[in-house]
Amino acid sequence: MISRRTLLTTGAVTLAGGAGVAVANAPAAHTLTAVDVHPSDYPTVEAVRWIGQELERESDGRINFRLYPSGQLGNETDTVNLARFGVLDIARVYLGAVNNMFPATQPLALPYIFHNEAHMRRVVDGDIGREILATFERRGLIGLAFYDSGMRSMYNARRPIHTPEDMRGLKVRVPRADIFMSMLDAMGANATPIPFGEVFTGLQTHLIDAAENNWATFQSTRQYEVARYWSETEHCCAPEALLLSKQRFDTFSARDKELILAKAQESVAVMRGLWDTKQATARQTVLDAGVQANETDKEAFRRAVEPMKRRYLADSAISGVVRRIEAQA
Repeated sequence: MISRRTLLTTGAVTLAGGAGVAVANAPAAHTLTAVDVHPSDYPTVEAVRWIGQELERESDGRINFRLYPSGQLGNETDTVNLARFGVLDIARVYLGAVNNMFPATQPLALPYIFHNEAHMRRVVDGDIGREILATFERRGLIGLAFYDSGMRSMYNARRPIHTPEDMRGLKVRVPRADIFMSMLDAMGANATPIPFGEVFTGLQTHLIDAAENNWATFQSTRQYEVARYWSETEHCCAPEALLLSKQRFDTFSARDKELILAKAQESVAVMRGLWDTKQATARQTVLDAGVQANETDKEAFRRAVEPMKRRYLADSAISGVVRRIEAQA
């Protein structure tokens, strides 16, 4: 377990070294440090870079950005905590990585809640999305926006998956979140939580047999080179969250706060345009490389996870949000 003291110490040392010297030497009130585990050309990173450019332009250079992609400052859980404690400023994280820490996000991560990406976008762009973003403030963060993470499917190094029976015995990497571990167990697999940055090596060394994610991540991480079977389960469409340290946000003037919030919201359209293009090109790249892709019996997968979903829906707060999500289908 990582303690607050360890996080603060580790974060401070990291930011003090290498490229972080620029952050340390810049005026604290005018430089925002943003992090992401994805590579520099990934849509979420590009969207955050766009925010930085816009903020610098509209503030006449008073607000500067330092962007660290590719997991340079740690995994998603660690960077969220570093933002909470004011060691860094902006973290883009997948909701699956923070479900345990922020229970209000759990309805969005349940399997087969969203019919497609358009359904997810309607939900997070509306009242439900705004209400969930507001809950981050209780634990030291400002929820700036939701970004896409696509329909997630299974991929593995062993065999095609058509039904939950084909999952039996497979060690499948999942985020360290109760929902994902329960979901994979219900599908018959052995849920194996390891950090995102260790998936390629895990597949290559057979520490794990499989993982689940979207086309863009499957391609950008080059995991398709070691996992040659893609099975279209489309079991989850949980979005990603762009989060800002409340401690840092409170140092800005009211005018600059409004500017930051506005640009974060405007970046959603930027991200989605990049995302739609990336998903299509990533899929084609993977298929051209010879990965075998197949349809699955999605109804069988829905039936398999229904008992674990019912356990979560026994919580009235979760079931209330789910009913509202279904009403927007």
